Parts: sequence; structure tokens; C-alpha cells
Amino acid sequence: MTRKIYENAEVSCCYKYLMFSYNIIFWLFGAALIAAGLWAWSEKGVLQDLSVLTRVGGFDPVWVVLAAGVVMFVLGFAGCVGALRENLCLLKAFSTMVGLVFVVEVLVVVLVLVFQSQVLDWIQTFFMNNIRGYRDDIDLQNLIDSLQTSTWCCGAQSPEDWENNQYFSCNSTNPSRERCGVPFSCCIMDPAETVVNSQCGYDVRLKPKSDWPQLIHPRGCISALEAWLPGNLYTIAIVFTVISVLQMLGVYLARTLITDIYKVQINHHRNPVY
Repeated sequence: MTRKIYENAEVSCCYKYLMFSYNIIFWLFGAALIAAGLWAWSEKGVLQDLSVLTRVGGFDPVWVVLAAGVVMFVLGFAGCVGALRENLCLLKAFSTMVGLVFVVEVLVVVLVLVFQSQVLDWIQTFFMNNIRGYRDDIDLQNLIDSLQTSTWCCGAQSPEDWENNQYFSCNSTNPSRERCGVPFSCCIMDPAETVVNSQCGYDVRLKPKSDWPQLIHPRGCISALEAWLPGNLYTIAIVFTVISVLQMLGVYLARTLITDIYKVQINHHRNPVY
């Protein structure tokens, strides 16, 4: 019975080239992310002096870009070459790694839902550490500015958190012109202005707190995040679902190819061609 089922066994060209097309996109995108990350590091002099990484006070966003690039490049390579060469080892590695990534994503979502308060505390600590390193890394600086501008917030809990940065501290020994100020991304921008005033945050914290709402966003970014999440749960759920479906599609294509290859191998063993 088994022999009859596998008599005309062959690897499906449809699945084979779907698998290749599916992975070539991730392979190329992963290569682009790696190139972008290395370019960002070269601009900051990291490739010439790796010790620069140890002197960064906060988190370097380039690590995320490089990590994502490497994962996508490796998965894309395994999927592309595994499909074209009908290599069982690479196809199994691909399906296993994608499956593990999916499991990790689900675990992260579950942990975030179960330990919401602890996650918010961790985010606050993380944000505070990066406030201290705001001027140490241009990519970190741009990331924080983008966050504060897009969510209309300032600091982790309030604008006073910028006291923890040596350049914005009100310490009498601080020679910086930004002393007792906040970054420009904390400012309430005038829609009529076409040029960003990068000095709008100077000396703001020397003014009475009652004047702050007219000049800067008084809300902290943790509060902004807590307010943003409830209204965007459906969007987050849709994004997570789409990513999960794409991952499961990759696993399905890989497992289908593996099954076809096994059938062909069994058929060849039982009906050797001399």
C-alpha cells in the first residue's frame, strides 16, 4: 500500500519555488539590515575602535537592527538554499528556528500580559538609563526624540527626569548651555513653524511648573504608553496575527517540502534506477 502511494512521488515545484520566493525577501531584507547597522557603526567610528561600544552610556539601537538582520539573513539563507537544493538539513533547521521564534514571541506576549506592572517598571528603569546616555549616542538620541515627539511626552515619568542627564542637570557645576533644560522633542511645537527650534527647551525647568504645560509636554512617556495601549490593542493584535501567519506559512512550506523529499527518497530506495 505504501509503495503504491509513493510510486509517482516527486517534489512539488510549486511549493519549492514558493518557499524560495518567500525566503529570498527575508534574506535580502536581512542583508540590508546588516548593511545598515554596519554603516551606522562606521559613521560612529565603532568599526575603527570597538571600545566605543563600552563608552556608550545607554542602549545602542544598532544592536536591534543587527540582531534582526542576522536572524532574518540566516533564516532566509536556510530557507532559500534548502528549497533550491532540496536539502533536508537546512529545511529542518529553518522550520525549527522559525517555530522557536514563534514560541518565544508567544511567551513574551503572555509574560507581558501577566506581569504588566513589572514590565512597566522595567521599561521605566530602561528609559531612565537611556536618559542618562542621551548625548552619548546619536542613534539613541534620535530614538528618544522620535518617541517624545510622536507621543507628546517628556522623560519617563515627568520632565524632571532629565535632571539625571549630566547635560540637562541643574547642578551648579554643570557648564552646559542645556543646564536646567529639556531636549527640543519635549517642546510643544508651533504648527506654523517650518524649522524646528532646537533651543526651545533651554532653561525650561527654571520656570515655574505652572508654566510648563504652555512650553513642554508635562506627561511622562510611561503614562503616554499606558494611555496609548488600550486604544491600539486591535492594531497590535492584527500585526501579531499577520506575523504569526507568515511564520506558520514558512513552517508549512518547509514541512511540505520535507515530506515530498522523504517520499522521493523512499521511492528511489524501493525502485532503484540502474
